[in-house]
Amino acid sequence: MTKRNTQQRRHTILQQVNELGEVSVEQLSEQFNTSEVTIRKDLTALETSGLLLRRFGGAISLPQDVVGKTDHKQDSLRKKAIAKAAADLIKDHNRIVIDSGRTTAAMIPELSHKKGLVVMTNAITAASRLLSLENEPTLLMTGGTWDPRSESFQGKVAEHALRSYNFDQLFIGADGIDIDRGTTTFNELIGLSQVMAEVSREVIVMVESEKFQRKIPNLEIPWSRVDTLVTDEGLAPSLKKQLEENGVNLICASINKG
Repeated sequence: MTKRNTQQRRHTILQQVNELGEVSVEQLSEQFNTSEVTIRKDLTALETSGLLLRRFGGAISLPQDVVGKTDHKQDSLRKKAIAKAAADLIKDHNRIVIDSGRTTAAMIPELSHKKGLVVMTNAITAASRLLSLENEPTLLMTGGTWDPRSESFQGKVAEHALRSYNFDQLFIGADGIDIDRGTTTFNELIGLSQVMAEVSREVIVMVESEKFQRKIPNLEIPWSRVDTLVTDEGLAPSLKKQLEENGVNLICASINKG
């Protein structure tokens, strides 16, 4: 399959997602006469570019409140800047937790030079990327009940697995930020995130500055449990001041536009 054909197929997939709202891996595999593995790679690439959302067995279009508001190239640059700044906080031989999410997953390639890491995650995609690193970190999976919306494991089994360990750092994203309360999420399954914070000595939130504008009802991690927030240089000065007043160590990563 040539690069041009791959691009054409992905363009067609994106058109169908936007028109239909949802597509399945099985249906796309039959349509393009290619393997389901190839289709999953297509969907992962499109999600990484911020063009759709992966869901178990397929993908869905972006929520309407996000469509049209995101410069996808800029979004990717923001994620990379945040990922690098967050990875710089990790020391060799640290024991860390990486929660599911595109922003946290963007940090994984930055771990390739770290020695002796022990990493627990609840996301299959994150686990797969960790296993591809040449430095071979020790990988732990939470197990638990599969949640197709977040494409991660949740529930009591996952919580029990986490409580069996102590970790140096938790790296977790957010769907939105409530400047007065803490991080917020669309997902109502917040129990595992809270346990992740409980078992970690340091909680590091990774979030793009644009998410400070989103109004989302579900409080996930209160500021009292957050040690460091890593965002990009687009954060307004007034918000920086409020975060610091809440006792949060703030890192605003510079975006490399070169």
